[in-house]
Amino acid sequence: MNHTKNHDMRREFPSRDELIAYVREQFPNAADGDESVSEIVGGRKAAEVALNQVNPAQYAKSRNFLNGKVTRLSPYIRYGVLSLAEVRDFALKNVQNPNEAEKLIQELAWRDYWQRLYAEKGDAIWKDQEDYKTGYAAGVYQAELPADVEQGTTGMVCIDSFSHELREMGYLHNHARMWLAAYLVHWRHVRWQAGARWFLSHLLDGDPASNNLSWQWVASTFSHKPYFFNRENLEKYTNCAYCQVCPLYGKCDFEGSYEQLEQRLFPQAESIDKRGGSRSFERPKKRRR
Repeated sequence: MNHTKNHDMRREFPSRDELIAYVREQFPNAADGDESVSEIVGGRKAAEVALNQVNPAQYAKSRNFLNGKVTRLSPYIRYGVLSLAEVRDFALKNVQNPNEAEKLIQELAWRDYWQRLYAEKGDAIWKDQEDYKTGYAAGVYQAELPADVEQGTTGMVCIDSFSHELREMGYLHNHARMWLAAYLVHWRHVRWQAGARWFLSHLLDGDPASNNLSWQWVASTFSHKPYFFNRENLEKYTNCAYCQVCPLYGKCDFEGSYEQLEQRLFPQAESIDKRGGSRSFERPKKRRR
């Protein structure tokens, strides 16, 4: 058996720029697809700074808005820099009433739930857990990610902005993930697996468990109905940041009531309950087993 001599990687750098240059040197093929470097800083110190800025009560009230008080802890949790128990204990310690921390703790519980499902199902999470509830068979959906979505050149300011942010930041607000996923699956008829692979290739907090099963929830292969949205919903939770500057305003694919969009998107499906804009990308209703 041949053994390759290993050498220790450097761990101390005078600046972040030198760290980035060193990583590029050591892994020259890593930047072939994209040279973007996220501004999110890794490590335990950065994680502690982010944790100490969390306000559980404000999180519960504003988390669905793109400018809301989200925690930004997911990359650190993803790689074990912070544990779920540590975040839970911090939340409970920093509220006057335990009920104020309930929503944040629920989100931590969902992350734990996804991991337990992953441990049980393994690579099966890449397969449709159920049939689509959209009125379309799985074979109707295309297997490849459209180039205009990946490159952020659809002409829709919201979708293109989310695409650029995903690539450049390695992070997206949960609501932006929902909208982008719904657009790909329900408007562009792309299989959720293509979107899931795309997300995992960029997200710093991406892990197959929460990522794949969340995509399946949007697609309706792991929920009782598909998730979709309209312009009113997007405007509400973005404070009109994208719609008002979009050349397609008033004539984009997201115009109309939920009832009108349902007829357009799922003409062959059974009636779908009206869904609200605050549904979360990583949280289907817990299913009886």
